[in-house]
Amino acid sequence: MKIAIGNDHAGTDYKLAIVGLLKSMSIEITNYGTDTIDSVDYADFVHPVATDVHNDDVDFGIIICGSGNGASMTANKHQKVRCALCWTKEIVQLSREHNDANILSIPARFVSLPQALEMVKTFLDTPFEGGRHERRIEKIPCS
Repeated sequence: MKIAIGNDHAGTDYKLAIVGLLKSMSIEITNYGTDTIDSVDYADFVHPVATDVHNDDVDFGIIICGSGNGASMTANKHQKVRCALCWTKEIVQLSREHNDANILSIPARFVSLPQALEMVKTFLDTPFEGGRHERRIEKIPCS
């Protein structure tokens, strides 16, 4: 499995912990995020993640900013991206089962680090259910 990850300054600590988790799971990582807490623009780090997902260069993306909103909005501008802004593992599970989310947006200022790590595990472990959800996904425009 290959994951692209991107973050702004608000998500640096979370990104570093998530990268550690993914490495412990032998998952290949492409890190587009900043490694500092110096102020940066989230879009500069989200666009490369969304591009990798769009191009099928990775299986999934994970993006992290303060609220998760700006990062999610940016990612969802890309074709073939279904980015879910989540704040509990239950919402993460539904985003995978019902929406076939391929990018997880984490709001670093609103979830704890242990919650974020559980959300990542849930995101990676939960398959898309298909069925009635598939026809709904097909109604999401790709342009």
